[in-house]
Parts: sequence; structure tokens; C-alpha cells
Amino acid sequence: MGMFLFFVFWENDSNRLESLPEIKIPQQYQVDLPGCSAIITGDIQGKEGKFEALLASKKRQSLSEDFHLNVTKDCQAYIEKRGFITVPLSKEERDFPIAYSMVIHEKIEMFERLLRAIYAPQNIYCVHMDQKSTKEFQKAVEAIVSCLPNVFVASKLERVVYASWSRVQADLNCMKDLLGSHIQWRYLLNTCGTDFPIKTNWEIVQTLKFLNGRNSLESEVTNDYKKRRWQKSPPPIPSPMFSGNAYFVVTRAFVKHVMQNREIQKFKEWEEDTYSPDEHFWATLQRMPSVPGSTPANDKYDMSDMRALARVVKWSYLAGDVNNGAPYYPCTGVYRRAICVYGAGDLQWLLRQHHIFANKFDPEVDDIAIRCLESVLYLKALGHEPLLTEQYSNDL
Repeated sequence: MGMFLFFVFWENDSNRLESLPEIKIPQQYQVDLPGCSAIITGDIQGKEGKFEALLASKKRQSLSEDFHLNVTKDCQAYIEKRGFITVPLSKEERDFPIAYSMVIHEKIEMFERLLRAIYAPQNIYCVHMDQKSTKEFQKAVEAIVSCLPNVFVASKLERVVYASWSRVQADLNCMKDLLGSHIQWRYLLNTCGTDFPIKTNWEIVQTLKFLNGRNSLESEVTNDYKKRRWQKSPPPIPSPMFSGNAYFVVTRAFVKHVMQNREIQKFKEWEEDTYSPDEHFWATLQRMPSVPGSTPANDKYDMSDMRALARVVKWSYLAGDVNNGAPYYPCTGVYRRAICVYGAGDLQWLLRQHHIFANKFDPEVDDIAIRCLESVLYLKALGHEPLLTEQYSNDL
């Protein structure tokens, strides 16, 4: 199957840039379209053979660091063959740059696929590599980053330890670097190496515009069990503590306030000696009245992970029969630490969610889930949705 070409065409849409170049759609976004369509729409009739063939290739070995070191020797060829979109696809996207903090430590192929899926030339990306990562992994990341002018490795790297302050500090390091960038980004989103977007860049921009200067992240009243993670001396803030997770969608004003405000500097020092601070630091900031984009501390403003925009996760202990009140059906992949590593059977549900990212994905568990999601997002970004409409041809 060869590479096919098509012109980006936007009928009656004055927001779209007038002269977009011809877009080459890489082969990886053309494969298995009938099978992916069957998975995403649930309409298998007439596609049984394609569907079964796709499922038979569910698992595969990930691409190595050596592969990425070799393909990035020629940056122009690498960018074209791997399908990075190198022009803003609309005026709205061009005028609404987004910043990303990407905290990673392994699985180089998954990092590259994530970066490619969220990449746009007007955005800016800070990559934080765990100091514990292998030298081969770090070299491969640096090789990928060197090919993209708006992607850089954080100026200071942490040795990230589970449930410690170092996880928060990794994002703070990227925050500092991103504020120093010449790109006037509007919002900051953070990711880890097992995330994948379920929205195109254009859809993310629409979501952030809807927020209209507000932040979106999990922030709820802390239960008694979780209070033990930080109860020692009282926190040096007048507002109460809240619980959440490590992931956020926050404004530029929020980031500047966190980096500069004296009260928050004292709070940060206090938080450094707590357990799993990523699960209460951001959530508490979001409820402080002085913080830009925050919400009031009243429990009416509590935000669960399912209502926040940052990340959709399927927890094993919450999954069940939706007809009996469960928030979602069980994972079709596997569970790790009670979190679903998505399978292809989860895609139909995922693509109906309002979140920007989903967690977790692993090509060694179910590569089909990622391949189909990549194709949906790439072709949708170009104004073409063949997986859902069947309006595609391999002969173009």
C-alpha cells in the first residue's frame, strides 16, 4: 500500500488558512481502516475478515532507541516519513499556542507517538527525562527533539521517585523553562509517557477557549485516608487542602502565579515533605481564591477526574455494569495498579469522552488501540474522517 496525497479543503470556513500545502498522509495512518472503522463504530457487518485480521496483530515489539537514532539522522526525511504536521492548520490554532510539559522515563516509541499526535508548529513542548532513564533512551529523546525547533529538553532534570516531591518538581522545571520561551502560549497541559490524546489540536483549542481563563483539574474534598499523606504540621495557607492527581489544564497566569507568589513558595516548601504531593498540591492550588483560574473551596465546586478535562482513566474498582450505576464498563485491555491499559474495545467509549487525554496506553499490550486512535486524530485534523464515514480510497 503506497502513500496517498490529498489537499486539505475546508468548505465555507473562513477560519482555515487559505493556502495550505499538499499534505502527504504517511502509510501508518492508512493501514487497517476497515478494521478500525468496525472497532470504533461497532459496525462489524461486512468487515469480519478485516476486523479479525486487525485483532490478530494486537501485540508487537516496540521500536528501539537505535531505530530512532538512525531515522533522525536526516531530520527532514524523518519529519515527513513519521507524519509530523509542520504547518498550522487554521487561524484559530495558529493564534492559540499551547504549552506542554512531558514527563517521561522509558518506552521511546510511545514518547514519539505521543509527541507526534499532539505536535503543532505554533505550540511549544518541554520534555523532562528522568535522570534514572538509560543513556540510550536519553540519546534517542535528544535526537528526536533536535529535529523539531519548538521541542526542547528541560534545562534541569530530576531523579523522579514514586510518590515524592520530585514528580511535582519535574513539571515545575518545565514551567520555568516554558515561561522563558518567546512563544506566548495560553494554556499549559502536562503529560506522561503512557498518555495519548483523544482530541485533535483544533478540538483542544476549542476546549481551552471554552474554559475562558479557568483551569480544569481534579480537585475534591480529601477523605480521611488520604489526609494521612500530608498531616504533620498545619499547611502554611489559610485555605483547606484538597485531593486530585498529577495532571492539569492550567492558564499561563496560573503558572506565573505558582512560580512567583510568596505564599505558594512557602506552601511548596511544606509540600516537599509530604507523601505523594502530586495528588494534593495542584488540587489545593486550584481552590485557593488568589490563584488565577481557580474555583472556590465550597464543595459545590468539587471536580472529579471524570468531570475535569485533563485525563480520563478507567479504575478497576469503579468499572462495572453501567446499567447498575457504574461510571464505565470494565477495561478491554489489562489493569496495572488498578488503572486500565486500554484495549481496542475501549476506543468507542473513549472517543465519546470530553477529556483531552486518556491514560494508559502501551503498544506491547494493545497496539491496535493506539494505531486506530492515531489514524482517527490525524485524518480528522486534516478535515477527513474516513474511519467514521467510509469515504476513503487507497487508490487516490
